[in-house]
Amino acid sequence: MIRIEPNLLLAVTTGVALALLVTTSAVFGEPGMALKYVILAGVVPSAYVVLNGLWSRRMKLARPPMIHAEAATTAVWASLFPLLVILSAAVPLVFPGHDYGLLVIVAAVWLGVTVESALKARQPA
Repeated sequence: MIRIEPNLLLAVTTGVALALLVTTSAVFGEPGMALKYVILAGVVPSAYVVLNGLWSRRMKLARPPMIHAEAATTAVWASLFPLLVILSAAVPLVFPGHDYGLLVIVAAVWLGVTVESALKARQPA
């Protein structure tokens, strides 16, 4: 049986939750903002991963992946990322007609954090 790496699974679930947030924001948010949300959801995580990687190398910071075997509770704490993004996807349903660009940016940064963690987990120790 092939085992899926938990950090990769965390990044995928956060990405799906971000897609849900973008969809609900485009449908129930201010009209005409759908393209803005899609662009933000694509650019922000990519920029975060690249720029944070450069900054970490420059400052000589070495953080481990979010989920690792030495501390089993890290999986529970890391699961809060997709949970909070899914809960934020409900905000446009409750308060329709507003611009949710900032909400998409925050969720996209969280996706960037999880993608960076998945990339760190792939690197040999």
